[in-house]
Amino acid sequence: MAERSRYQYLIAELARLDHAYYVQDQPLLPDIEYDKLFRELLEIEAQHPDWVQLDSPSQRVGGNASALFTEVKHYTPMLSLNNALTQDEAQAFDKRCAEGLERDCVEYAVELKFDGLAISLWYEEGVLKKAATRGDGYTGEDVTANVLTIKSIPLRLNTPRPPQFIEVRGEVFMSHHAFKQLNQQAIARGDKTFANPRNAAAGSLRQLDPLVTATRPLSFFSYGVGAVQGWVVPKSHAELMETYMSWGLPVCEYRQVVRGFDGLLAFYDQIGKIRDQLPYDIDGVVYKVNSRTEQDELGFVSRAPRFAVAHKFPAQEALTRLLGIDVQVGRTGAITPVARLEPVVVGGVTVTNATLHNEDEIRRKDVRIGDIVIVRRAGDVIPEVVSVVKEQRSSELTAFVMPSQCPICGSHIERPVDEAIARCTGGLFCQAQRKQALLHFAQRKAMDIEGLGDKLVDQLVDQQIIKTPADLYRLGFMSLVQLERMGEKSAQNLLASIEKSKKTTLARFIFALGIRHVGETTGKDLAQHFQSIDALITASYEQLLEVKDVGPTVAQSIIEFMAESHNREVIEALMASGIECQVDKKQIVDAVAGKTFVLTGTLPTLSREQAKDMLEKAGAKVAGSVSAKTDYVVAGADAGSKLEKAEQLGIEVIDELTLLALVGR
Repeated sequence: MAERSRYQYLIAELARLDHAYYVQDQPLLPDIEYDKLFRELLEIEAQHPDWVQLDSPSQRVGGNASALFTEVKHYTPMLSLNNALTQDEAQAFDKRCAEGLERDCVEYAVELKFDGLAISLWYEEGVLKKAATRGDGYTGEDVTANVLTIKSIPLRLNTPRPPQFIEVRGEVFMSHHAFKQLNQQAIARGDKTFANPRNAAAGSLRQLDPLVTATRPLSFFSYGVGAVQGWVVPKSHAELMETYMSWGLPVCEYRQVVRGFDGLLAFYDQIGKIRDQLPYDIDGVVYKVNSRTEQDELGFVSRAPRFAVAHKFPAQEALTRLLGIDVQVGRTGAITPVARLEPVVVGGVTVTNATLHNEDEIRRKDVRIGDIVIVRRAGDVIPEVVSVVKEQRSSELTAFVMPSQCPICGSHIERPVDEAIARCTGGLFCQAQRKQALLHFAQRKAMDIEGLGDKLVDQLVDQQIIKTPADLYRLGFMSLVQLERMGEKSAQNLLASIEKSKKTTLARFIFALGIRHVGETTGKDLAQHFQSIDALITASYEQLLEVKDVGPTVAQSIIEFMAESHNREVIEALMASGIECQVDKKQIVDAVAGKTFVLTGTLPTLSREQAKDMLEKAGAKVAGSVSAKTDYVVAGADAGSKLEKAEQLGIEVIDELTLLALVGR
């Protein structure tokens, strides 16, 4: 057993040395001594393969190259932050928080906004079991094998009583020094270099072979928490970060607790002065209400929290020449002018195209082909032409004229009254709209046809195999296998996915049609109201206005869509192909109808989504935060601050059994 004890010691000691070297930048041993310990560990594992643990340093590079990344559903969504681009917008955020909390001065935790890739780390009983990208916020990609190679991320949390389960949220990035080294090595090999550290980090993390990722010098900072079981989350964000540090998780040193807008602005100014001296890229700072109870009280709006905001630094700009103006055709026929530029580096990225938004913007800015223009790029936002340097203009330059015909299909371009956007009238006859309409139709939140990506859609449309979404359901095996890079197995999988998509919900089907202004939520509201696609097709303007959250603009858009004969023909063809649209009918239960519920903790048998769906079908409303208007709080295991808030306000707290009894289950 002495050797087993030695093995356990080596794992713990190497983890301690890794943390000191990669997180604290304080090497405790010469490399040769570290290597001796590591070789000893490998020798023991070779003799006793059944001893190998998940948290052994030998597991940092393991597994084979993968053909793809599998999907991972986050237990709690990885929401993005709203942006404050000006001082006034940051002040407005502080004002909203103060008013929402009924306080004169709010306490905030402030930290840096890193320019990297958001990651969720799943630790079970303190051991790293899975890592996933943000993805769309609800579903990401499993990049565990690659994240294991990042030596600043602990394989085991340094605590004797770790949570049963915890999602640690943070950012993977690449330092300036590491980025420079990586590009120098690429140049020496004659390989392509990366444009900036963010691209390098994202490209490294999404390598299909973890052995390649292991050669890339990636770093990580923790900044948040997702789902938790078997542990009480600290009462403030600042305390959470201190706890993470004690567990061996990397946390950025540039963070403070401040009060009120003056404190926020002082931190913003302080970081702005040292931004260029930081060893990594940031594009702003983040303000979070420090108290978790107050975070819950403020809650969320749409896909972002009300209790946090990213205060961005001014966008980076550069001068270049405008070589020409092209127009692009979007999924709904929107015509967008695009500037073709002399290549220019803006914020570490070479920019050759920039948006001009619309015809009115071109007129307002008086942009002309041949002008010297200022181009701005802010984070991942599409580069835009900000203004013209008129002092350098030649007198012979002429003004831009919007084309009268679509550059793709030749159809007439028209600009609806009171709208800034011109549109191609070709509809599904226009190849540009056709491609985008098909991609929208097949996306995961619509008909969920796996395997129908950009390149395949390009081939299907360009070769006139598909003209409308209904043609997807007439695809044959032989027509697919003849396509470039389409093997028999891929063709079979695609056809199976298309067949599977025939059983869907009315809400998904309505969203998949791509009607202007009709998003996922509106699709659900329309499905609940009309209960069938035929009823929606024949609905009058007045009937549409009766639907929850449907206003004049959305109603008119639906009317115009259904008035087009080719759109109705496509819908008829889709239904004739065998598509079955189910409707989740509400079964109103008097005991809960009109009541507001808040869910917290882990319920014994129901997932949070199942409980929410059950309540909404019964006519109840499910809110994200506890307030005086809350009727019931449904509490499960490890309920946190929401339960505390409910008890403070005297709101009735019930368990899953009581909930099921209320809805008659």
